Amino acid sequence: MEEKLNLTQEWDKTFPKSDKVDHMKVTFHNRFGITLAADVYVPKGASAPLPAIAVCGPFGAVKEQASGLYAQTLAERGFLTIAFDPSFTGESGGQPRYVASPDLNTEDFCAAVDYLSTRPDVDAARIGILGICGWGGFAINAAALDPRIKATVASTMYDINRCTTNGYFDAGDNAEARGHMRAQLAAQRTADYRNGSYARAGGVVDPLPDDAPQFVKDYYAYYKTPRGYHARSLNSNNGWNTTSALSFINAPLLAYAGEIQGAVMVLHGEKAHSRYMGEDAFKKLRGDNKELVIVPGASHTDLYDNLAKIPFDRIEQFYKENME
Repeated sequence: MEEKLNLTQEWDKTFPKSDKVDHMKVTFHNRFGITLAADVYVPKGASAPLPAIAVCGPFGAVKEQASGLYAQTLAERGFLTIAFDPSFTGESGGQPRYVASPDLNTEDFCAAVDYLSTRPDVDAARIGILGICGWGGFAINAAALDPRIKATVASTMYDINRCTTNGYFDAGDNAEARGHMRAQLAAQRTADYRNGSYARAGGVVDPLPDDAPQFVKDYYAYYKTPRGYHARSLNSNNGWNTTSALSFINAPLLAYAGEIQGAVMVLHGEKAHSRYMGEDAFKKLRGDNKELVIVPGASHTDLYDNLAKIPFDRIEQFYKENME
């Protein structure tokens, strides 16, 4: 029933392979019938069934970048983990390519839980998820939808609905600005249909302007240099389809965050330009199993791959305490 995918077998990650875990590639499908590609990381010598964590993000990245680093590191700490490519991106299936959608991308997390729940080496009662950047927002939305998710970490999160609809720091939070954006995107739909192809929005700006904001410089330093560049990454290359933005305008991701029964950690850097999105998301959460962790001195992209800044001890403790 699953689409045959062309999966790269060589190690092509942006981080070194650990000798403490076993690694393999797998596929699974979501309820829309799209086949997703994932890397599985299993701690060597661990006794099954294991607690499991599904990892995805950042928004516009692939599993060979930050999500794979998180997954491998958490596997070293005793969890069975998967890092997967979202629908329409990376090695995952789906046509047309490079489409984002709040419904589909939330479903991708739930489909990962489907897959983990049916593995014989996983304890289905101890499954968590971890979303990075825009996938932090999808992770919170998935946790509000799927009670099988016992613990959720949203790391350096974006609320893609808010950022798309209002602009950065809510600078475009008015009807006129949204009307202008809708008109541009509607015109692009007409052009795409006429052309029989989809215009791309562009990834991280290149070349980097001298007057670029610091967070844009930080994105460039990750996605456009050997530190984090990957050939399949949208942010490293030509970005999402331009009209993907349409699906986020009328779809508030965090509407039911206050109803999440499972544990949630919102993790952000002190100096992250996106910190306000995480702090506002945390304000929506209810219950004494919710945590806001601010990492001193860290920027948004420090929490992509800076092992000296990502508080893995704290993350490990959070999952172990809340997936018992």
